[in-house]
Amino acid sequence: MNNKILIVIAVFVLNSVISSAQNGLEIAKAADIADTGFGSSTVQLKMTLKNKNGQTSEREMSTKTLELKNDGDKSLITFNTPKDVKGTATLTFTHKIGSDDQWLYLPSIKRVKRISSSNKSGPFMGSEFAYEDLSSQEVEKYTYKFVKAQGDILIVDQDPVDPKSGYTRRVVSYNKEKGYRIEKVEFYDRKNALLKTLMYSGYKQYKGKYWRASTMVMSNHQSNKETTLQFSDYNFDQELSEDDFSQNALKRAGR
Repeated sequence: MNNKILIVIAVFVLNSVISSAQNGLEIAKAADIADTGFGSSTVQLKMTLKNKNGQTSEREMSTKTLELKNDGDKSLITFNTPKDVKGTATLTFTHKIGSDDQWLYLPSIKRVKRISSSNKSGPFMGSEFAYEDLSSQEVEKYTYKFVKAQGDILIVDQDPVDPKSGYTRRVVSYNKEKGYRIEKVEFYDRKNALLKTLMYSGYKQYKGKYWRASTMVMSNHQSNKETTLQFSDYNFDQELSEDDFSQNALKRAGR
């Protein structure tokens, strides 16, 4: 094979890689645009933990979310039941660039604990969700590669930019015909082995634009554990402000 043929092949491969990255990025941007403008929201959650033997336990939570134009979203999660976790609350400031900020309020000691970047791959309150899974999915947090289309489903490989992420990559399935909403996410661990799968179902559309799943199921393929989140009473009419997402608000939420 002569040098000219090798150069042609190399250029073709390079263009394919660039095209794949651009297409993946454009899909992520389209999903971001489709969900922009909701302002703020509240929702009630029921979390069901299932261990490898099939035994279950339940927790009830409430969540507030504030959308920011120039940075990632802010969210506040408060546990309402059972008694042993009641008042525990988590505050997350997602950033487009750099590590996210997260704090945990523990009512037993009445203190706010900052969650370090190195601990964000750890389990959130014993669930199969990691602390980093609580962050809003900002476009800038990943690099992208378009994998394939399956009808209306577009599959995109996403590699975290943060070197302290617990994942090497995520494989995300978007529904193009339903506002680029996410249908499934596969998480790969630091050894690039499939760790978890998150399935979304029971979608409803709010305000004629914003799709929200009523059920999310995170299955851990390595531990055989599972966490189900069931959402109810979405409210997009409450006007929340940044004052509702301060560390003082975190303490108040836990009281």
